Amino acid sequence: MSAPERIPPRSVTPGTAAAELLARGELTVRGRIREASNAALFCTVALDGREATCVYKPVAGERPLWDFPDGTLAGREVAAYEVSEATGWGLVPPTVLREGPYGEGMVQLWIDAEPEAGLLALVDAEEPGPGWKAIGFAEVGEDRTALLVHADDERLRRLAVLDAVLNNADRKGGHLLPTADGRLYGIDHGVTFHVEDKLRTLLWGWAGEPLPAEAVGVLEGLRDALGEGGALAARLAGLITPAETDATRARVDALLASGVHPEPGGQWPAIPWPPV
Repeated sequence: MSAPERIPPRSVTPGTAAAELLARGELTVRGRIREASNAALFCTVALDGREATCVYKPVAGERPLWDFPDGTLAGREVAAYEVSEATGWGLVPPTVLREGPYGEGMVQLWIDAEPEAGLLALVDAEEPGPGWKAIGFAEVGEDRTALLVHADDERLRRLAVLDAVLNNADRKGGHLLPTADGRLYGIDHGVTFHVEDKLRTLLWGWAGEPLPAEAVGVLEGLRDALGEGGALAARLAGLITPAETDATRARVDALLASGVHPEPGGQWPAIPWPPV
């Protein structure tokens, strides 16, 4: 008997082999990801001789959040994938909403990260060096601080734009998954799409700087896709509330009107804790 065909970790659009496998394949729980704050299960999914590893987060295992009372973490995770796909950047692994062994939940393709990619660092300096962007100072010991920096990397910059659209309240270092083939994925988008400004991220290095022309073009495409009768607006229906879709549209409009990366607002902690 031949071994199942492995599906490589890559971003795909709905209807392609990996998305179909996640949506229709037989889901088998192999273990629990214990460091996750909500139920997160490591699984395999198999269909017609194809197999992949994935993460399954059942809605039944979600802890209620007082500041995110509407919808589900799973729905927002899938909505984040839909927005990512609409950008064409493929920054979120293929993610679907489906029934599983513990009820409805989100299923996302497992990504093997390259731990030595060097996207974040602590440096003993007042300013970042060439190729780096400052996030802020962090306490690293008694009476000692260090500058937390992230790479001046096009992939991170795209993710910073996506997070601004999603209103991501929890972009930590551990949610960045660079791969050996040079791709970058962001995961854990359960606290996104709130109607109030809740952007908390480590990717503040471009705050106040003009948006790249590429990002402006992507945002213009999102504005059209989120408009009345737009394809993205239709896909978000049922995943997030109409008010959250309206707020997403408003954030896209605001980014295009300002032409710059957003800056911390001051009324909400700008950096998630813990940052990694």
